Amino acid sequence: MREPGVHKDSVIPVALLGDASREAVQSLAEQGRSSQVQRLEEKVFLHPNKSSIRLELRVLSREGAHRWKGCRRCSSIPANPAPGTKIKSNPVIPSLARPFPSEETTENDDDVYRSLEELADEHDLGEDIYDCVPCEDEGDDIYEDIIRVEVQQPMKMGMTEDDKRNCCLLEIQETEAKYYKTLEDIEKVRAEPCSPVSHINCDLIKVHFSFLRAIDVSMMSGGSSLAKVFLEFKERLLIYGKYCSHMEYAQNTLNHLLANREDVRQKVEECTLKVQDGKFKLQDLLVVPMQRVLKYHLLLKELLSHSSDRPEKQQLKEALEAMQDLAMYINEVKRDKETLKKISEFQSSIENLQVKLEEFGRPKIDGELKVRSIVNHTKQDRYLFLFDKVVIVCKRKGYNYELKEIIELLFHKMTDDPMNNKDIKKWSYGFYLIHLQGKQGFQFFCKTEEMKRKWMEQFEMAMSNIKPEKANANHHNFQMYTFEKTTNCKACRMFLRGTFYQGYLCPKCGAGAHKECLEIIPPCKMGSDPGPKMVAVQNYHGNPAPPGKPVLTFQIGDVMELLRGDPDSPWWEGCAGGWESGYFPSSSVKPCPVDARPPNSRPASREIDYTAYPWFAGNMERHQTDNLLKSHVSGTYLIRERPAEAERFAISIKFNEEVKHIKVVEKDNWIHITEAKKFESLLELVEYYQSHSLKESFKQLDTTLKYPYKSRERSTSRTFTRSPASCASYNFSFLSPQGLNFSSQSSSSPFWSVFTPRVIGTAVARYNFAARDMRELSLREGDVVKIYSRIGGDQGWWKGETNGRVGWFPSTYVEEEGVQ
Repeated sequence: MREPGVHKDSVIPVALLGDASREAVQSLAEQGRSSQVQRLEEKVFLHPNKSSIRLELRVLSREGAHRWKGCRRCSSIPANPAPGTKIKSNPVIPSLARPFPSEETTENDDDVYRSLEELADEHDLGEDIYDCVPCEDEGDDIYEDIIRVEVQQPMKMGMTEDDKRNCCLLEIQETEAKYYKTLEDIEKVRAEPCSPVSHINCDLIKVHFSFLRAIDVSMMSGGSSLAKVFLEFKERLLIYGKYCSHMEYAQNTLNHLLANREDVRQKVEECTLKVQDGKFKLQDLLVVPMQRVLKYHLLLKELLSHSSDRPEKQQLKEALEAMQDLAMYINEVKRDKETLKKISEFQSSIENLQVKLEEFGRPKIDGELKVRSIVNHTKQDRYLFLFDKVVIVCKRKGYNYELKEIIELLFHKMTDDPMNNKDIKKWSYGFYLIHLQGKQGFQFFCKTEEMKRKWMEQFEMAMSNIKPEKANANHHNFQMYTFEKTTNCKACRMFLRGTFYQGYLCPKCGAGAHKECLEIIPPCKMGSDPGPKMVAVQNYHGNPAPPGKPVLTFQIGDVMELLRGDPDSPWWEGCAGGWESGYFPSSSVKPCPVDARPPNSRPASREIDYTAYPWFAGNMERHQTDNLLKSHVSGTYLIRERPAEAERFAISIKFNEEVKHIKVVEKDNWIHITEAKKFESLLELVEYYQSHSLKESFKQLDTTLKYPYKSRERSTSRTFTRSPASCASYNFSFLSPQGLNFSSQSSSSPFWSVFTPRVIGTAVARYNFAARDMRELSLREGDVVKIYSRIGGDQGWWKGETNGRVGWFPSTYVEEEGVQ
């Protein structure tokens, strides 16, 4: 994984290193006994600015894997080193975390590499995206060289608090002036190929022209209103999210053009010489804006520490929190940009995938498991991609994957299979994914117990993201949601950070919130209009029961008011008799006909009115259906009546540029399209094939019922909003989510570390924080956190421990108490 501050490393062979570094490799190998060393892997990473290298060695022995990392400064590294080129370096050789094992071993030579592979699986040797190599941050070096204030009074012991405060104010003003000049320099030097950042840089100049002028005005009156300036410009500084996410692409584009186009290279060099005597390259200058915006909260923190007796202290605290929030937002935008890039790689490697993976949330974990389903009772080798909303089941096909199944987690629950754990055979550690309505379930088998633990943890985390415990707190109905515009949390007023699925939305009142803020959000301001009337088409006596919710029972023909009805959910909430409320299966009701009395008995399939459903087309001939669907996307379908035929209904669906027609058979109170799978109603049949491929019955028709034709004609929006009582304003479709994000798995300490991590400080949580994946550490306000690492702090994350768990947490959510 990539480390903060070391982006897009180039890998170069060890053979290109100078004598000192190659001797380091030999020295490491000689520390182990030759009979125990099985394989030595070397990786050397070249920093983009070519001023430092990172060497990573992984020594694989019969008893485990040992990792060694070292960093060194380099006097010169050629742009494209040719074979035999030597790189001068000054190695720093740390000792291994533990010595090589003794010669005594009980394992067979034949099992050496297999056991090493298992160790990697069990102990998660993958890099963590937050993890980074403790080497010097070159971006900070460039920033300090450019922005450093030439004349600055040092903080002496004899200075008063007012003197120190004035120094802080002066530093903010003078560094902002130098930074504004740097933005102008970038504008002078920039080349047209750098357009992804160039047009943003113009906007930055406008913002910081006003920002610097406001700071200067505040300084004229002693700086007492400086906090107000930062608060007023918080929203305008959001532009940095876009700048930082495009910066890497702009740098890569520029480097490519400089290497391949002589005219561009000469033009850039000519302009560079006009700025600060050519001391800095354009590539270096592009880093400065990102470094500057992430230092505002540090400057304000220092100012606040010397303003304890000032009347503007409280406003300074608010300004500090605002800039910390801004820094977190920018870092999350960058992080999401990398996540979307990863998702794009998954998208291109999975064949027959008709949906956008990013619509399914963030990726959690991927890997090989064995899968067994009710349909196929044999264990099958499958490759799984787990996202927040779904798990995608694939079959390996060379370097790509063939899509086999998309399982929606919203309709399933996970349970352990402890019986299989007693079997010492491989691939015997299992767990279940069970459908909430008793339909098809799945059993997954892992190679080791540790692998099973990781997968189950990630499943639990994904399910807690789409079905958070406090989703219905204070009468809300929060759902994970992608906000098109930057939105503030209704509870804490901080940004919902990132670019997709930033938080949760209550569709009833429009409130947005962080996961950790769901329980403290103000009560839902739902409208006073009554919900739509629904009529029961099936008896429901509480079996199956809604998970963790009260039950609303009814008989066929009963009428109730719908309180909550997410089209994606198998459970709706309703109220009967004006006072009794509870949950029931969404498939057991239909919209109540307007001005019509409810039926006194269970209606036959032919008597049910389906006109309220977005997939029902009424009486329609085959050729009319062909003309209607040919202009729609693949997967669009409708159900039409065939009154002149023996079989009343037919499914028409567009698939691979053709319109296919399937007869729906009604016989012996059952309804089906194949004898192998029967249903009690047309509604149940449609719901089933919205999440299961039609290839179960027709091999050449590998698609689900994706898009009801009326929904595609009305809008692509999936938001369920409350409006006056008319049932027609509700989209009662049962669409599967059309969308699907990946991370490393465990937050535990590396297995080769034999000592307890060193505590470098302690902090107290100021806010609640809910982890989104297993690498992160959930916090409750008041928790005392042991800090293990501040590396990665430039991306807003520290590593620590609280309540017996180790993980990463936002550094701005805690108040540090002291250094041990």
